[in-house]
Amino acid sequence: MIISEQQINKATASQVQDVFAIFNATHPLPIEVLNYLQQHMYSLHLKKGDILHNAGNICEVIFFIRKGVIRGYVTEDNKDITTWISIENELAASIASFVLQIPSVDNLEVIEDVELVGISYDDLQKLYQLIPEFNIPARKMFEKYYADAEIRALIGRLSKAEKKYEFFLSTYHHLANRVQLTYIASFLGINLATLSRVRRKIMMKGKIDLNII
Repeated sequence: MIISEQQINKATASQVQDVFAIFNATHPLPIEVLNYLQQHMYSLHLKKGDILHNAGNICEVIFFIRKGVIRGYVTEDNKDITTWISIENELAASIASFVLQIPSVDNLEVIEDVELVGISYDDLQKLYQLIPEFNIPARKMFEKYYADAEIRALIGRLSKAEKKYEFFLSTYHHLANRVQLTYIASFLGINLATLSRVRRKIMMKGKIDLNII
């Protein structure tokens, strides 16, 4: 991570309780889970443009976004390709790298000021062992991540730009008015000019409002 120790703080009780509530909503958990998270989670605030993680490094921490937006991207031929975008109450990590503890292929960039709460791989594994019941909500969260990854893969396989953007609007509508079009175009695998043309065409059909970043 391209961050300094001065940027890392122990997570506050309120921050941890918010994370605990997300897990507890999927499966009731004992208070011991909350106590463990309060001891092992930390918080991080980063500004737009900051790099949370660089490709080639092992992702040792998984984050929950309390506020803001983060994108994952890979670089090919000196060009950034956005692979995913996450907002509040979602995970932010190079998942394959984190789960397998291998060097990552993607970078993590802050595209809107963020407030993060994180836990290390080692501490998370200990939690699984100490309180096996925690495996249930964790599994459900990773299942959601897998489902989202499948949707992203489907978008990438669509051949027509208009179909790509229409599918994006139906599944990621919450990002359409929030994320720069440059990142959306990259995410869809089309150039910015094509995206602008497609948006105008869809607007003429009355499907969207062009009041987008």
